[in-house]
Amino acid sequence: MNDLDMDFLLGAEDDDGPPRRRQAGSRSQQRRSRRRRKRQRRKGFAATLFAIVIIVGVLGGAGYFGFTWVRGVVIPKDFTGPGTGEVVVEIKDGATATDVAQMLEDQGVVASARAFVNAIGAAGKSNSLQPGEYTLRKGMSAEAAVALLDPKNRVLNRLTIREGLRLSKIFTELSTATGKPVDDFRKAARADIGLPGYAKGRLEGFAFPATYEVNPKFSAEQILTAMVDRFNQTAERIDLEGQAKQLGFTPRQVITIASIVQAESGSVEDMPKIARVIYNRLTRNPQMKLEMDSTLMYGLNKYGIAASNADLQSTSPYNTYKHPGLPPGPISNPGDHAIEAALHPADGNWLYFVTTDPARGITKFTDKESEFWKLRDEFNRNHG
Repeated sequence: MNDLDMDFLLGAEDDDGPPRRRQAGSRSQQRRSRRRRKRQRRKGFAATLFAIVIIVGVLGGAGYFGFTWVRGVVIPKDFTGPGTGEVVVEIKDGATATDVAQMLEDQGVVASARAFVNAIGAAGKSNSLQPGEYTLRKGMSAEAAVALLDPKNRVLNRLTIREGLRLSKIFTELSTATGKPVDDFRKAARADIGLPGYAKGRLEGFAFPATYEVNPKFSAEQILTAMVDRFNQTAERIDLEGQAKQLGFTPRQVITIASIVQAESGSVEDMPKIARVIYNRLTRNPQMKLEMDSTLMYGLNKYGIAASNADLQSTSPYNTYKHPGLPPGPISNPGDHAIEAALHPADGNWLYFVTTDPARGITKFTDKESEFWKLRDEFNRNHG
């Protein structure tokens, strides 16, 4: 700063020059000072504006990259659409939603495990996944994958085991459904498959008839265990042991009676009456032989509703024409109705019954032997 500027700032007077010249000089200096201040303000404003632009640019870039990073964490990668092709995935027993999510990502079904976890959580199905095989597609959205992992979509064979089938027939049907040899089921029947103690190690009578989901990957032992489990559940529900005791019979004897009822009945309505005929013969004094064709045919490994004279000569312990009392064990695998009939027989004095019209399932009952022979004649006429 020069002396004039200092003098102006301090308000000093110049004694050497006339007063008018000093005033004129002061005004000129003031104008120059104002111009300098304006230029400095403009420069300061420009610098400030430039700094603001730089700061906004930096913050904007950081915000964009920050948003991209946050979006990658909060919104995971996900495919769109239903995907293409087919892939069979297996949910193992005990697998969690997180386990399944990782498996689906590894197999290329979904883009990320997190996307699947988020989708199944939003659908409220995190705890509803069921083991089994499912057909999905590659590159499908997580939401679409969740929809296909419904238990109704499992890759399974549904096999219905009908009431009254012999174990040999059940093994054949299971073999056809799974592709496993019949011998696999025969061997499995001797394994630890959960049979109750009163079954005495024999599966006949305790392979419960029902509809089962059969996966070819299931072992023969697993399949038979499921059937025995179903029997045990039924036995517990109806209190088989307690009710058998009230009747004066063992649970095995009741199931044996139920198997005969199942084999001899033409309709569900007849079952309690046939059960009553069996009990009446067993408890009569003196005891009557059961004389049931169904037990005889089982011992001969044959099927039929009318035994021949040659059949009657069989020495099998299942020949109830020769041997008194019940056969050694069940002759088929009875269902709910037959078991209920064996536990709750109808009231009546019947000692005989004849299915007089097999085609129509008509069975008639009597307590007189003379009437029985008439019913036999009626059967012969209808049966030819």
